[in-house]
Amino acid sequence: MYEFIKGTLEFVGPEYIVIENNGIGFQIATPNPFIYSSKIENKVTVFTYQYVREDLLALYGFETREEKRLFTKLLNVSGIGPKGALAILASGEVQQVVQAIENEDEGFLIKFPGVGKKTARQMILDLKGKLHNIVPDCFPNLFNANETLVQNETRFAAFEEAVLALKALGYTEKEIKKISPELKKEQLSTDQYIKKALQRLLK
Repeated sequence: MYEFIKGTLEFVGPEYIVIENNGIGFQIATPNPFIYSSKIENKVTVFTYQYVREDLLALYGFETREEKRLFTKLLNVSGIGPKGALAILASGEVQQVVQAIENEDEGFLIKFPGVGKKTARQMILDLKGKLHNIVPDCFPNLFNANETLVQNETRFAAFEEAVLALKALGYTEKEIKKISPELKKEQLSTDQYIKKALQRLLK
């Protein structure tokens, strides 16, 4: 829902920062809030991800779009929630994490807080080959320039964005999962996914 928030940095705490924008203070959890300490009362831009669950509505923020993209990918891994994904980003560079996944380097991945061998293997199984749009300039030879792969990644990103929009509209994870298998069979834009989903949810 929110691509980024730009405003005055009002507060830095152990787990989150607060940005004031037009009289509203946005509480934003970040991987490492203290990197913003020197910017108190200055204008900052934070790329945000709105996380919606039945018992939780939270904003997560990142210095770069690459961090945000990797965070959203990590959320798709079984066993990794928002706190776990933040811990990984707080402990490692985006490029390092992506390279470890692509190289199947379990030894590197288990160094992150809360990541054991089982979770590291799951990260590799779920994400290998799906991260080329995050750091293409840093690792030009890391991925195969395969047209089918690019198409699949584009479709996956559009579907992810549609799911976020549906959650923002108030639909639960359970409701969305019921219609997901059928939707994933089609290659559509984000808007088209949303329209198809709403047609099925409103039946």
